[in-house]
Amino acid sequence: MKFTAAVCAILVASTGAFSPASVSRTSTQLYGGAGNPNPFGTKSLDYQGGTDPNAKTVRLRDRLQEADTERRKAKEAAEARERAAEIRREERQKKIDYMNNMPDDTPAGTVDEYMFKEGVQDQLDKLDEDLVGLNAVKKRVKEIAALLVLDKMRRKLGFETSVPSLHMSFTGAPGTGKTTVAVRMGQILAKMGYSRRGHVVLATRDDLVGQYVGHTAPKTKEMIKKAMGGMLLVDEAYYLYNAANDRDYGQESIEILLNVMENNRDDLVVAVAGYKDRMDKFFSYIPGMMSRIGNHINFPNYTPDELVEIAGLMAGQLEYDIQPEAFPVFKSYIEKRMDLPYFSNARTVRNAMDRARMNSAIRLFDRFAINGENGGVCTVDDLKAITPDDFQVLLDDIVNSDASKRIFA
Repeated sequence: MKFTAAVCAILVASTGAFSPASVSRTSTQLYGGAGNPNPFGTKSLDYQGGTDPNAKTVRLRDRLQEADTERRKAKEAAEARERAAEIRREERQKKIDYMNNMPDDTPAGTVDEYMFKEGVQDQLDKLDEDLVGLNAVKKRVKEIAALLVLDKMRRKLGFETSVPSLHMSFTGAPGTGKTTVAVRMGQILAKMGYSRRGHVVLATRDDLVGQYVGHTAPKTKEMIKKAMGGMLLVDEAYYLYNAANDRDYGQESIEILLNVMENNRDDLVVAVAGYKDRMDKFFSYIPGMMSRIGNHINFPNYTPDELVEIAGLMAGQLEYDIQPEAFPVFKSYIEKRMDLPYFSNARTVRNAMDRARMNSAIRLFDRFAINGENGGVCTVDDLKAITPDDFQVLLDDIVNSDASKRIFA
């Protein structure tokens, strides 16, 4: 018995030696005592979920309110669509009744009345004054104006009408009057009520395409915003697309323009301009652009006689008089200049006139200031005259200059 009691005592002592009870008490004391079940000493981390008996009720009420709001919005939208459809049916029925009761001899007004009253004829007259020649271009512009006038007359009588496609393409060499026609066309559209403002905003690739990701869309939309209510003229539009680079940012600008041409055609006319061969290639790459443009106008190069006439008009606007014997000299200069690179039609004429004016000023300065002719007093005719010598300087520069420098004459 004594031996058994001794063995039991040894086992109890061994069990006590490996018991974790004392460690737990010591550990608990370190973090705030045995009375706190949270070892961190606070109740901030205790789970509190499920203590609010109304939580489920609140969530259910919120969901029911959201569902009621959605049903109410859907009902209001359906009622608005029904009201709009009813208004359209009433308007259509009124138009039908008006057409049925209208006598066949009801006057719609004369075409001339609309042309003059709306100011369209005035714009066409100004176009004739501003542009020499270009009869085919003027004819096309008058055809568009005629469509707008007749469409307005039909609308007055109650006929069904729709805004025609007014997007345009102007093709031709520089200096052939594309911008001038665009300005007149914008004013005609404003006179007829097809645009709110009738202004023209000129844009190039630099105005529409950005230089890094995310830059193109804001630039393009900003130019579109400026042109809203009028016309956006994109000069040399083929530079927007680079077939050799799939990552070129110009494609993004084109997509925005196509979207606006389709969805905002009632408030914005988009016109693209450039050389005809390059524009044809551009349209082959972007067929969506071609299909949205209903008016294609080609601007041919001016003839030498037309360019001489343009020079006379420019001189008259600046109150200069080109002497009759000076015109043949200028024509000879133009004929030779047309065979050289970078010829720009009316722009080349303008540059030539600027140089002729400078030559006239040098000639008068030498006569009256340096040489003291007539006591240094010159007449009004002297100040207004453009002589053959003033154009001869330009002609001599082409004839006598090296081949590489003739384009600067």
